[in-house]
Amino acid sequence: MGIVATLKQKLFRWQSDGTAPLRLGQRRVFIVPSRGGLLYALALVVMLIGAINYNLALGHALVFLLVGLGIVGMIHTFRNLHGLIIAPGRSAPVFAGEKAHFELTLDNDRHSPRLGLELEAEKGNPVHVTVNRKKAAKLKIPVTAQQRGWLDLPRIRLSTRYPLGLFTAWAYLQPAMRCLVYPQPIAAPLPSGLPTPAGGERTGDGGQEDFAGFRERQPADSPRHVAWKASARNGGDGPLLIKQFAGGAQVELMFDWALTDDTLPVETRIGILTGWVLAADAADTHFGLRLPDATLPVAGGDQHRQRCLEALALCRP
Repeated sequence: MGIVATLKQKLFRWQSDGTAPLRLGQRRVFIVPSRGGLLYALALVVMLIGAINYNLALGHALVFLLVGLGIVGMIHTFRNLHGLIIAPGRSAPVFAGEKAHFELTLDNDRHSPRLGLELEAEKGNPVHVTVNRKKAAKLKIPVTAQQRGWLDLPRIRLSTRYPLGLFTAWAYLQPAMRCLVYPQPIAAPLPSGLPTPAGGERTGDGGQEDFAGFRERQPADSPRHVAWKASARNGGDGPLLIKQFAGGAQVELMFDWALTDDTLPVETRIGILTGWVLAADAADTHFGLRLPDATLPVAGGDQHRQRCLEALALCRP
């Protein structure tokens, strides 16, 4: 078993550290007859037996012509992959349960296009692409993100049957790529009396003074903050509205691991914290995060939201 594993590593390994572009050489491209190719060969055998039995010179010529055509097709199928350059790209973070997309670049430095290429990381979810001559094509390989944390790109099968479909040529790719998977958010109301960093508490109007308008209600908003009269003007068809106030002190929230119910599973508690983070960010509220293994101070903005989501994704309580 050790010899087989070592052989696979040598055959399928990426160049250098797994981030540099890779050119498919002769030792990395495999080719076998397809089902259509096997039927084609069987038909040629039957035709050859008939030509020999009836001593048909034209029958022999036709069989040899078709054999030559199959050999030429085999060469072109192999050349459709040989020399192709693959470079890894980037992958944007996603939430658990979504599709992670790993970006690859296929570069063709030949004067002939490469047609009928198929890349597949998950069974039944292939990506088809054509790379024009002296061009590069970017594509994204979808992979299901089932749980939070780092998701490594699985082994990709790059295959082609071009031009005749009689042979299947393929190569295995596994660049060093990974995608950060955020926890799946769980919509839950913010706990009452949520403490702020200064030790204060969240008040009904957020400690703000001047009325500034309305906004749509978020899952984290308490029902007692709903502007029922303004919401009733829509006839019940529109979303519920929340009053906004300007001026006064800025509300700052601290989402603490201890605020979640300790009887719930760990992943559920992390999902609740994720929902709080998204709700506070949507409301443009400054917030912090305190986890068993990390503490992020109160801040705001997209970068702070991403840091909090990353800490939740990698949390190991």
